[in-house]
Amino acid sequence: MSTSNRIDNRLSALKSAGRTALVPFITAGDPAIEITVPVMHALVSAGADIIELGMPFSDPMADGPTIQQSSERALARGVGVTTVLRMVADFRQADAESPVVLMGYLNPVEIHGIEAFVREAAEAGVDGLLLVDSPPEESEELGVLLEASGLHQIQLASPTTSDERLRLLMDSSRGYLYYVSLSGVTGAGTLDHATVKSRIDTIHAIGDLPVAVGFGVKDAASAAAIGAVADGVVIGSALVSVLHDAGTGGAAKTAGDFLAPIRAALDAG
Repeated sequence: MSTSNRIDNRLSALKSAGRTALVPFITAGDPAIEITVPVMHALVSAGADIIELGMPFSDPMADGPTIQQSSERALARGVGVTTVLRMVADFRQADAESPVVLMGYLNPVEIHGIEAFVREAAEAGVDGLLLVDSPPEESEELGVLLEASGLHQIQLASPTTSDERLRLLMDSSRGYLYYVSLSGVTGAGTLDHATVKSRIDTIHAIGDLPVAVGFGVKDAASAAAIGAVADGVVIGSALVSVLHDAGTGGAAKTAGDFLAPIRAALDAG
């Protein structure tokens, strides 16, 4: 079992420096297979601390239209689990430090084979796994395998999660807890920053696991507002949208240009 995880190392360093983690989400294979790794490197250069790499799935129930469509486009290009893991391995050729979390759904993992997936993910250089539809009650086998391989299973909490369940999620999550700031799908709604702050305060009172907030963070202003109360800020739909608009040729530069002002806003806050 690995004794160190890049996620823990990065979040510990950020906490010591008084900085908020910036966690961009992109869909593997969109806007093109060959551009995914260059986009990942561009995001790191622009200030990303952890990259969430979406594994395309045909029925992404928690995702809004933007990420659903990006997943559909990636699937149409033939992007599956093996392709995603190869992307991470390629990324590791030039970046041995930046944490990578795979985000998606349980079905593709089960089809690939849970044991094979965990083994190959560890070999590729993955650091964590966030499966939307794999709560603690249904994650025992996966959790044991991940723990043995030194990978973190990251759990999701929402505005409607009870304090009792928050304790369960905090106990079973590793690395950080992903707090879904809105009731609904990704890319929808407007954040109520006061409500988010209240919930983050509650979570911090329950346990000391870092909390990253996603769903509804769209730009530098919303990221800075959330970054003032959370340990990390996740931005997905807005980034996926601009990458699609940029197309293959301009995606890497667009990724950096999009993320840099958000990093600056977090650091200024």
